[in-house]
Amino acid sequence: MSALFYFVSALALAPLLPGIINRVKAFFAGRTGQSPFQLYYDLAKLLRKAAVYGSVSGIIFRAAPAVSLAAVVCALSLAPAGADGALFGFAGDMVLLAYLLGLSRFATILAALDTGSSFEAMGASREALFSSLSEPAFFMALAVLVKKTGELSLSAALASASPVSGTALLLCAGALFLVFLAENCRIPVDDPNTHLELTMIHEVMVLDHCGPDFALISYAASLKLWLFGSLIARLVLPPETGAAAFFAAVSAVAICAGIVESCMARLRLLRVPAMLLSALVLGFAAFMAI
Repeated sequence: MSALFYFVSALALAPLLPGIINRVKAFFAGRTGQSPFQLYYDLAKLLRKAAVYGSVSGIIFRAAPAVSLAAVVCALSLAPAGADGALFGFAGDMVLLAYLLGLSRFATILAALDTGSSFEAMGASREALFSSLSEPAFFMALAVLVKKTGELSLSAALASASPVSGTALLLCAGALFLVFLAENCRIPVDDPNTHLELTMIHEVMVLDHCGPDFALISYAASLKLWLFGSLIARLVLPPETGAAAFFAAVSAVAICAGIVESCMARLRLLRVPAMLLSALVLGFAAFMAI
């Protein structure tokens, strides 16, 4: 019952995270900023609109938003939150979680290519490159849990009394946070608020989506934020932590992302691989530290 509660809470509260990040950025900029609930309003408005499709795009473009959202929801069901673990858990579920996220990304990339636009294909190629560089760091962080606990299930590994501690905990959490920024297309990897051709990655892939399709994409992006934030929170918090502390920790991850976006500029594209390599190095150092 606890696992179902956390899963439903994630589905309901995930759109708050982009709002928290935007409010933190507004605070650093000296502005009031938009409501933390802005994404809820945007989703409701988008769902009331009709979808428009170009003459070139086909069934892949139309199906991709639903496939992407379904893959992220399935991945979220494998991510443990409370003491009871994930909604579904089994040996090797951490590998399935990673590749469900990969399936979501693959669907979005195919939709961008299906438009026939070289502009969107440019963003798709960048997304494919950077995601392929972030996956090793993510798997290295998971390998730290496997080495420490001997468990191949993410729920079982994070349910241990102290899955990772000390220096290894800081290094592993740092690696996951860099992956969090890269996988969710946040600064310093990508700027979700820009529309400059030379810097766009994720946003350029979804330019042709509108109405309900764009609502599904935006909602899937917020769920992905929640998923990575919950993994970091569960890594840092003790397994017996209550719901209030867990939600506060996930919000703290979003606040940290907002601080990073307020204090840093977007990296040049050629420097992003170095940042992702740093995440891999942090994960490897954590692996060697336990």
